[in-house]
Amino acid sequence: MIGRELLNETDIARMLSRMAHEIIERNEGCEDVCIVGIHRAGVYIARRLSQIIQLIEGVLITVASLDISFYRDDLNLRKNHPIVRKTEMPIDINDKKIILVDDVLYTGRTIRAAMDALNDFGRPAQIQLAVLIDRGHRELPIRADYVGKNIPTSRSENIKVLLKEDAEQDKVLVVRKDGND
Repeated sequence: MIGRELLNETDIARMLSRMAHEIIERNEGCEDVCIVGIHRAGVYIARRLSQIIQLIEGVLITVASLDISFYRDDLNLRKNHPIVRKTEMPIDINDKKIILVDDVLYTGRTIRAAMDALNDFGRPAQIQLAVLIDRGHRELPIRADYVGKNIPTSRSENIKVLLKEDAEQDKVLVVRKDGND
């Protein structure tokens, strides 16, 4: 994928470490905390945050994965059928503090869909949002509680988060929507 590299593997590791510390501090530990990643990259980031928190606190935090394909408000506008992935919710989320995780926060619509999907599993005590990148351009009143990096973009640009789980290495790129750099 061609694009301008904004962040490398070291940058991403540093951001995730900071975010893990912020999650622990804000929640005064890890009691009743569950991390829920939004498919795909959000799940990878959620797993990494859980591993970092385990190293820091010595506590294993449950990680769940959430597919929001059928909760999106643009489902009928999309040309292609959504790729449906498996939602795995291994715990009862009632009265838990949920850390919802995604790679990029843009309009807020993905997060709204994720909150709708979470409601089908129960009523959390609280939902907090962690994103690797906040690129602005919100259409809904949604903000992240934990942000790896704010990267202002134009609407003619996309942010691509590449992680080792799917790519050769961790990096964040900015790519023009028209394909030209």
